[in-house]
Amino acid sequence: MSFQSQPPLKVMTPDLKAWFDSEVGRELLEAESALISRILPTLFGYHLVQIGVDSRICLYDESPVRNKFVVVPALALGLADNCVVADSSELPFEQHSVDVVILHHALDFAQSPHQVLREAARILRPGGHMLVVGFNPSSLWGLYRRFKGKQPKAPWNGHFISHRRLSDWFQLLELTELKRRSEYFLAPFENEKWRKRCCVFERWGHRAFKERGAFTLMLARKDVAGMTPIKEERARGRLINLPVAEPSVRGQISEGRSDLYRRRLQR
Repeated sequence: MSFQSQPPLKVMTPDLKAWFDSEVGRELLEAESALISRILPTLFGYHLVQIGVDSRICLYDESPVRNKFVVVPALALGLADNCVVADSSELPFEQHSVDVVILHHALDFAQSPHQVLREAARILRPGGHMLVVGFNPSSLWGLYRRFKGKQPKAPWNGHFISHRRLSDWFQLLELTELKRRSEYFLAPFENEKWRKRCCVFERWGHRAFKERGAFTLMLARKDVAGMTPIKEERARGRLINLPVAEPSVRGQISEGRSDLYRRRLQR
C-alpha cells in the first residue's frame, strides 16, 4: 500500500488544531474520548505515553497508570510539564519501558506510518497494551474523502489506513489484536443542520453497520514468543520478628575459651 507524501507533522499541526476546534471536529473527539474512557480503566502499569497530533488533547484521564507523558511534534505555548517534544518516528524512550501507548491519529498524519507503529511497539513492554485510533476508510467519511480527491486540507489529507493493513502490521510487530470498535456514524458535513438531517445513519450504524464508523479504535497487546507470564504471588503468613538481641561471635569465642581453661584447672 502506497501512501501519499505529506509534510512534517509540525507543519500540519495548525490546520489539524483548527479542524478539531470546529463543530464536527469536537463531536468526533467527544466520541473518541468516550470510547477510550471505557477501555483505559482496564489497562494497568506504571508508564503511559500518548502520541497524537494536538498537544491540547488529553485522552488518559480515566487511566489508573501513575506516570503519563504526551509526545508533541514541536514546542508551543502552554505545554504541560509531562509533554515531550520529539518526532513520533524516533521516540526518546527506552525499549520495553512503557505499559500503555495511545496513538491518536498519529498514523493518519505520519510521513511513515509503519515506522511510527514500529517505534510504538519498540517502547512497549511485553504484555503491554496499545490503543490505535484512526480514520476509517470503510465509512461515510472514507467515501466522502474519495469523492473529494486528494486535498491538502485537514483531515482529508490523512492516510485513512484500513483495518486489514493494520492487522498485517500488528502481526509483523508481534502485536495481538484484542478489540476493534468503531463509532460516530454521522456524515462529515461541516454544517450542523445537514449532520442532524443525517441522524438516521447514527441509528442504523449502531445496529447494522457497527464497523463503518468515522473512526476505528483497535486494542492490541504485545506478545513476545517464549515469554512466560509471571503469576501473582499469594499472600503468605510470615513470622513476626521480635526485637531480641542476637548473640555475638566474640561472646561465643570467649565462652568457649573459659570452658577450656576450667577443664585444665580441674586436671
